[in-house]
Amino acid sequence: MGRYALLFPGQGAQFVGMAKDLYDGYSSARDVFDEADRALGFSLSSIVFDGPDEKLKLTAYTQPAILTASVAVFEVLNKEMGIGFDPSFVAGHSLGEYSALVASGTLSLADGVRLVHSRGRLMQEAVPEGEGAMAAVLGLDDSSVEEICRSCDGDQVCEAANFNSPGQVVISGHDGAVKRAIDMLKEKGAKRAIPLNVSAPFHCRLMAPVADELLKEMDLCNWSDSRWPLVANVSATAVSSVKDIKEGLYRQTYSPVRWVESVHFMVEAGTSHFLELGPGNVLAGLTKKCSKGVKTLSVGSVGDLDGVVDFLRGDQ
Repeated sequence: MGRYALLFPGQGAQFVGMAKDLYDGYSSARDVFDEADRALGFSLSSIVFDGPDEKLKLTAYTQPAILTASVAVFEVLNKEMGIGFDPSFVAGHSLGEYSALVASGTLSLADGVRLVHSRGRLMQEAVPEGEGAMAAVLGLDDSSVEEICRSCDGDQVCEAANFNSPGQVVISGHDGAVKRAIDMLKEKGAKRAIPLNVSAPFHCRLMAPVADELLKEMDLCNWSDSRWPLVANVSATAVSSVKDIKEGLYRQTYSPVRWVESVHFMVEAGTSHFLELGPGNVLAGLTKKCSKGVKTLSVGSVGDLDGVVDFLRGDQ
């Protein structure tokens, strides 16, 4: 097989019914959901498969739901399709880093779902409803977006939160500051500046108190060095030791996701194929925009399974 990386999606990829066909068709997927239910002490699988959508969108449920669905895909491919993964790197977008760490053996599934359930709850509680906001900015370079964020950042917070692809940056902070930034970004020439329907202003310094509380939750988990290098969101470099991984997760809570740089790092290291495991195909699309010519495949349902072996061999 050629050099490839495994990618894991973040919040926003969820939908009611995700991974249900895998659950119905493969015992390894059922085992993943059953273990997650036991670890959490409630039926996450019922929320994932039956909804309602409003409940699944609550951050405290969204985060363990996406992690569980992503790990279910990984286990079906690994145990039942006989893939025998040996990627050059693993990476995930925000929440997706935790899915990557479960897949790479750094965290158990039980510890992983409990940790991100707490992460989601802490994020939700950090900023009162209606006081925070995020917006996706399209068509401006990173430095222009950062400059305008700095001009709106004072008594209220406004920061660049996600560098998703060239010309796509998400900003985050207090509602008023983000709205001022949107107006200025449009005047500067942004093609679009779209408010996002999110429950909290992620990846800005308003989340700093979450990081401190999350560290306490991390200390309740059992950790192992990663069997495959993780390309961390905060540094866009590969880390493998527990110390470096935990430090990155701590900082990631209130720091921007550097997805463009992460993709460039993997490509420069020789990675040509990127396999996204979990609901949706957002990361595959962003990764193609970050580096022209790379091959991507998203796997989230039974119908996506057949082409994986050929893809990893470079036949697609």
